[in-house]
Amino acid sequence: MNYQEALDFLFNALPMYQRDGKKAFKKDLSNTLDLCKALGNPYKNFKSVHVAGTNGKGSSAHMLAAVLQQAGYKVGLYTSPHLKSFTERIKINGRPIAEEEVVDFVVKNKPHIDRIKPSFFEMTVAMAFDYFSKEEVDIAVVEVGLGGRLDSTNIITPEVSLITNIGYDHMDMLGSTLPEIAGEKAGIIKPNVPVVISEGNDEINPVFEKKAAQTNSDLIYADREKNSLNTDLEGFYQRKNVPGVLTTLDVLSTNGWDITEDATKEGLNNVVELTGLKGRWQTLNESPLTICDTGHNKEGFQLILDQIASLSIPNVHMVLGFVNDKNVKDLLTLIPKTYQLTFCMANIPRAMPLEQIEQLANALGIHANYIGDVNEAINSVTPLANKEDLVFVGGSTFVVAEIDGL
Repeated sequence: MNYQEALDFLFNALPMYQRDGKKAFKKDLSNTLDLCKALGNPYKNFKSVHVAGTNGKGSSAHMLAAVLQQAGYKVGLYTSPHLKSFTERIKINGRPIAEEEVVDFVVKNKPHIDRIKPSFFEMTVAMAFDYFSKEEVDIAVVEVGLGGRLDSTNIITPEVSLITNIGYDHMDMLGSTLPEIAGEKAGIIKPNVPVVISEGNDEINPVFEKKAAQTNSDLIYADREKNSLNTDLEGFYQRKNVPGVLTTLDVLSTNGWDITEDATKEGLNNVVELTGLKGRWQTLNESPLTICDTGHNKEGFQLILDQIASLSIPNVHMVLGFVNDKNVKDLLTLIPKTYQLTFCMANIPRAMPLEQIEQLANALGIHANYIGDVNEAINSVTPLANKEDLVFVGGSTFVVAEIDGL
């Protein structure tokens, strides 16, 4: 089996949320536990930090990994989804897992996989944990895929858990109110393991407090003053993430991890270089200024619009595409009427068809262009923009993933 065949096996044989949406979401951890048991329970062989949340969990996980690397540790990083290559999901000190390792895992464990029939995500989590164990990482930063309580990653017992924030996303699976969604995220709180809440509020804090009391876990609300350190991640929304990251690092330090102030500063200032993070307020071109961002729910998208507004740019051109399980109407109503919009469609089954976007846009009185392919859309918009204008590309992780040269 070669790498492409191994990928085809992973992607095609089994349900995959990235492609198929809700039907790939499994309601218990049995497959992950069964598969890991067949592998000798590798997740018990390394220390970890577990990161959940509606927005900011990917950026926060990368920041934590960058600082821990800078502090001299061998750091595993598990995140999802990937943008360009499957191997981005599983990294050690910023280096993606080798393609041969992916092939070896699939070939060696195919009998277990055929027997257990795990989902794409369950297999990927097991692969990551197996790799981190084999490579003897000092610590792994593990990002929850979806929710928390029933997420495949939720078999670990970490040093500390971080919940970044709670917003409206994946409501068809996690619940329709913030406390319900918070309840799913709070599922990562483990007995006697401290938990940091990056952004709490009066509506959801009781959910965390009740769960932490049940598990005898120290509950720490991130100090909003802890925002003085800079990061090379330029999105405004990172200011919301930094306090939670710093508070989590404080907990690790208190528990004996050697993380100096210098390592923290250097790590936060070099997240992209140290971890290879992509797609977060990322500059693609200087003239016209072209920026992409994966923010795709109402709260995340509003923060992007706030940042665009702060730039005082004469004309804003947006290239946007969406997935069909998002409340796209809510996003469209946020966009200023003066922005020039071009809608496109990511090449995945979950993508919202252009006709559907057009219906929503027409109902809201939005005039726009419609171009199927992401890169064709960017190429059609760029010549229309003056050099002092902004071209923004986003609306979905999967739109950003298809940008050429990212």
